[in-house]
Amino acid sequence: MKDKPVLIPDLGIGNLPSIIRMAERVGASCSVTRDPEELAGAGKIIFAGVGAFDHGMAALNDRGWREALETAARERKVPLIGICLGMQILCKTSEEGQLPGLGWIDADVLRFRQDPAGGLRIPHMGWNTVKICRDNPLIPSTDEEQRFYFVHSYRVVCRQREDVIAVADYGGEFVAAFQRENIFGVQFHPEKSHRFGMALLKRFLEL
Repeated sequence: MKDKPVLIPDLGIGNLPSIIRMAERVGASCSVTRDPEELAGAGKIIFAGVGAFDHGMAALNDRGWREALETAARERKVPLIGICLGMQILCKTSEEGQLPGLGWIDADVLRFRQDPAGGLRIPHMGWNTVKICRDNPLIPSTDEEQRFYFVHSYRVVCRQREDVIAVADYGGEFVAAFQRENIFGVQFHPEKSHRFGMALLKRFLEL
């Protein structure tokens, strides 16, 4: 698996150059692919996205990615990480749109509620600390405060607590990262999170 390529599906929704540069900084080589059939040879998959939920799902459904991703991640158990919108698409539903998500994780995506009196601004943008909920391959539990960069207006709510590996707080606790077997999701942007993001991406690529 480690000798196989790290592929990034191009759905037209991601900040892919930043992810490629971060991967190169940890000594890995990633390739962007526009051909779903290439996922048959993938050793790892980085599923990145920004923007609207329905736009991402439409791109995934209309371009043949859904079946290819299902085969690679669900059947062949290729490690896959969803970043930001890529994480949310792994869930069942989103308040942002009408289309169903992939449903690989038993979770919904809900909008942050505006709180003018409390000063809660939407989107949640900037650095935030995360709290580790259980042992996992991506974010070790250490005494050091771990901070990541977030930009999002919607938050993931998992029904299965065992799927949650890290949480953060913004007007209340929300899921910052989850894992079910070989499938990972992070709400923050590791490619913008300096040394903590670099370390996380390195651990994923070395799985």
